[in-house]
This record gives sequence, structure tokens and C-alpha cells, in this order.
Amino acid sequence: MKIKNAVVAHSLLSEHDIYLFREGSHTRLYDRFGAHATEKAGKAGFQFSVWAPNAEKVAVVGDFNDFQADSHLLHRRGDHSGIWEGFIAGPTLGDSYKFQITSRMGTQEKADPFARQSEEPPRSASRLCTLDYSWSDDEWMAKRRAINALDAPLSIYEVHLGSWRRIPEDGNRSLSYREMAHQLAAYVTEMGFTHVELMPVMEHPFYGSWGYQTTGYFAPTARYGTPEDFMFLIDTLHQAGIGVILDWVPSHFPADGHGLANFDGTCLYEHEDPRQGFHPDWKSSIFNLGRNEVRGFLMSSALFWLDKYHVDGLRVDAVASMLYLDYGRADGEWIPNEHGGRENLESMSFLRSLNEAVYRDHPDVQTMAEESTAWPMVSRPTYMGGLGFGMKWNMGWMNDTLKYFQQQPLFRKYQHDKLTFTIWYAFTENFVLPLSHDEVVHGKGSLIGKMPGDEWQQFANLRLLYGLMWAHPGKKLLFMGGELGQRREWQHDESLEWHVLQYPSHHGVQSWVKDLNRVYRQEKALHERDFSGDGFAWIDAQNWEESVISFLRYGKHRDDTVLVVCNFTPVPRHDYVVGAPRGGQWQEVLNSDATLYGGSGMGNLGQAEALPQAAHGHGHSLSLTVPPLSVMVFKPVPENRASS
Repeated sequence: MKIKNAVVAHSLLSEHDIYLFREGSHTRLYDRFGAHATEKAGKAGFQFSVWAPNAEKVAVVGDFNDFQADSHLLHRRGDHSGIWEGFIAGPTLGDSYKFQITSRMGTQEKADPFARQSEEPPRSASRLCTLDYSWSDDEWMAKRRAINALDAPLSIYEVHLGSWRRIPEDGNRSLSYREMAHQLAAYVTEMGFTHVELMPVMEHPFYGSWGYQTTGYFAPTARYGTPEDFMFLIDTLHQAGIGVILDWVPSHFPADGHGLANFDGTCLYEHEDPRQGFHPDWKSSIFNLGRNEVRGFLMSSALFWLDKYHVDGLRVDAVASMLYLDYGRADGEWIPNEHGGRENLESMSFLRSLNEAVYRDHPDVQTMAEESTAWPMVSRPTYMGGLGFGMKWNMGWMNDTLKYFQQQPLFRKYQHDKLTFTIWYAFTENFVLPLSHDEVVHGKGSLIGKMPGDEWQQFANLRLLYGLMWAHPGKKLLFMGGELGQRREWQHDESLEWHVLQYPSHHGVQSWVKDLNRVYRQEKALHERDFSGDGFAWIDAQNWEESVISFLRYGKHRDDTVLVVCNFTPVPRHDYVVGAPRGGQWQEVLNSDATLYGGSGMGNLGQAEALPQAAHGHGHSLSLTVPPLSVMVFKPVPENRASS
């Protein structure tokens, strides 16, 4: 039955809201737009609001009116804001709905840009919900500022929810949010990671995009459950003492018909000119960040996940593609900025405003930029001229280090600078060292598959890679499966190769990552000064002939010191002399060649004594047995303990 004029003129938007919306500074638009349960004249229903300035009429169609055209027409506000709104009695929680938008280009049905829940793909309608969840993470929220601080240990386990674990007995389906909650919390706790980073959970139509082609900027994907189920997952992780970082994609969006593209019959959210509005690499649309209403939409999305879902950080995807107007484009395919340059001034302004809003309202979280170029001051405050991110992924370290490790050990001495150069810029940003999903897809193979040599050498190399990463200045990120040493390249429609843990070499890698995390968290020298040159000093960076490096890491107090020695060849080094900043006993706290990890068992019987024999500019030195393809970490034994 068609119901005409069943929409009551009503608004959640005040004049001040409209002012901030037009200004681009409204960071809580999700409280005003979309669908909100409310009551009018004693009748329960929902208030609907949508921005469609170029529409001729807008209706809400859904389960409550059998998706009949024009059943519930919204009212256009008279303030030239382009907002359509109204109250509809009758819809109930769980109902599906869309906005039916008529313009000069015809009529189309669009999902709600501010929907908090979506139908499970391939269905594409929005669903009415209230986010009714009772949190139990007060203890975590009270202490997370210290946990997320720049001087705290940050070891991130990157997870793709659909392929971490699957249930082969049930059609090889993915775990739901609730099924995953306790399993993931228990595993991450056992492994010693401090945080998980979830690849984009925002609703996306194509599963194979891994979430990076987002359509629902306020809705967790329905593939694994409801919004409340996703809250349960985060809550469970928090109660286990584990932080949650979400991947977030403000750089581009897909052209699916139900999404943001040509939303009101015009390029509303995207640029109209394809030289600005079409992404050639990903065949997607680019947000028009010169439009204030679009800036507010994206900033509200970022704040939404922090406000409503208690997340502890946002990793912002593809920042480089936002910063450069010529990203992925040939000459003539891009439009210079007003000064004739290739820098995207609108994106720079947006990112600064975003970070200012995040840290203003949530000073106990972090934002992280995936920025793959040498753009300066990405993780420096905006008042210093920076972009305002808390941290930045160190893609240079990742590329150089993996290129080095892919060399046969015999030829590594000719690539020695790839190991040592990273320190030259290690403190120019607050870096995260990433071994992410990007390194194990699209034919790149697994991490273990990149390692040269026979099977023993491959596993020794992988342990050495992880040991170097955990000892190197910078926070840590490892993609799931890397801790297993699985040989298969990551497949998004398959579970990780958990069965390989029955083999000693794979189990040894997992044990090694556990112990790396344990020592990394225990030893302040390995995390307190990750972003300061005062926290690092070379002992010997010049031994390219033997492919051995040694260095010191310092905490805020000089008593917190560790000494690291890495051997990148399969040749053991006996009586190898390393300078030491103090005499006495040094405990061998980590040795990747221990038999526990699948190594040969060479070492120094747990400790070595620094004698008053000068070396490498220090007054004392250690004479060590350095195992093949290994990393060792030593720390000084306190004098009272050494004498007992």
C-alpha cells in the first residue's frame, strides 16, 4: 500500500550544526545524519536525514513500505544546505532501507552514507540499528594512555578477520566476531603482542578488496555479525589487555551503484574531473576534500570509531596517494595546485584537521600513516608544520631489509649499506616497522619463501629478520601467518596454515616471536627511545666483509642498556670481539640459534664477561661465539647479582 505524506517535518540538525557542516568542522555528523530511533507525538519511529543538494526529491524505501517508490518522501530544508529530512513512524530495528534519490539524471536507490549497519553482501541496503551495547572495558580505557604512549612497547599483530581462522566442517566459513573474540584474545595474549590491527572492517561490497574499497564508513561489515558483535570483539580484546587499531580508508571509494558515487546524480563526494576524481591504480573515486561537507563526513567517520567502538588507533591507508596530485598519473593526467606544484593542498589541510580533532578529543589514542614516500614531518605536530600523525610506517626500512635478506649470504657484503642506511633516517619520524600483508600477496610469496638457502638456512634467516626488526628502533607490525613461518602466500579465502605448527621449524619460529615480544616488553632499552637518536648507538657498522653488525639500545636511564649482535652469514664467528660500554657479566637474553627455536644451539652458555680491553671506541669488550645466521641480545648483569 502506498502511503503519501506519511513523513513528519522534523530535524535533529540545529542552525549551529548546519553552520559547522558547511564549514567542514563538524566532527559528529553521525549524530545528526542517517537514521536515528526517536519518538514524535507519542509515536515511535526513525528520523532520517541525508545530504543530496542536487536531488529533485528524496524518499525512504524499505521493509516497512515494501520498497515502494515515493511512499515516504523527505522534506528539503529551506536553508539551502541541501539536506533532506523527516520523521517516519512505523519502521522497526533491523528493517532494511535505502534513500531513493531522483535528479535530472533519473532515479536511483542509495545506501545511507551514515548507516551504522548494512545488509550482508551481496545485498546492499542499510539496516536500522541503535548500537545498544554495555561495555566492560573501563579498566582498559583508564590506563590506555600509557599503553599507547610513544615510549611504550608497541607490537602489532595485523589480522584479516575473514581468513585468520576458518571452520572447514561448516563450509570453510570464517569465524564470526563473537567466535573470534576469545580465540583471538587468547592467542594474541599467548604470543605477547600488545595490539591487533584489523584490516578494514568497514562495510565493503567486494570481499576480495580486503575492505580497502569501502562503502559503509560507519558500519562494520555484516559478514561476521552485527555492530554489537563487533563491539563484543573489541571489548574482549580490551579486557585481555590488547589494544585495537583499525585500518581506515579516506583516500578513495568504489563506484558501486548503491554507494557514494554520483550520490545525488552529480559528483557529490568525488571530484568531477577524472584527473582529480578517478584513481587510476585502483579504478575508484577520489574524495573531493575541497568540499567542506565531505571533510566533515570523513572526520566524523574517524571520530565515530573512536567514540562508539572504543578503538585505540587508526591506521590511515594510502596517505601518499592523497598527498600527491600526480600519484599514479602520467604527464597531462593531473591538475597542478594553485602554485603549480604537485602537492595536494586540500588533502594536507584535511589530514592536519583530522589529526588535530582526533588528538583533541582522544589524546590517549594514536593515528598512523601508511605513507610510502619521503614526505617530511608526517608524524610531527601540526604546530610545527607537520601532518600531525602519531606514527608513520617505515616503508624504506621494509624495502631495504627485505631486499637485503633475499640476497644469498655470499653476496650480502655488497649490500651492507641496506642494513646500515636505515639508521640515518630512523629518527626523522615516529616509525613503525611493518612486515604487513602487502609483502605476502600478489605473487610476492611468503616471508619464509623470500629467504635464500636450504630449509635450515631459510628458517634461520627468518628468525634473524625478526630479531633484527625487534631490536631495531621503531614499533613493530607483523602480519598474521608470519609468526608461523607459513610457506603459502596469504589467501583471503583460506585459513592460515595452523597445521604447520606440528613441525619443529615452524613451531620454533612461533616460539621465537613469543620470546621477542616478551623481551621487547620487558627491556625498556628496546622501546622507550624508539624515536630518539639517544636510544641507539652503533658498536660496529663497518664489518661488511663478514656481514656482522653490532649496536646498543638505551632506555631513558643509562642502566637500561642492551647490546645486539647480528651475523648475516651461515658462518659461525668464534672469539668475535665486540666493544662494550661497561665491564662485568653480560647476560645472553636472546639467541635465535637456540635449539628451542630450531637453531644449531651455538652460543655463550648464557652469558659473557666484558674485559678491560678496548674495542670499537669502548673501554671494555666481549669475546663472543656468534652463531650462523643469528641475532643475539645481551644485557649487563647488575653488580650485586654478578658478585653473588
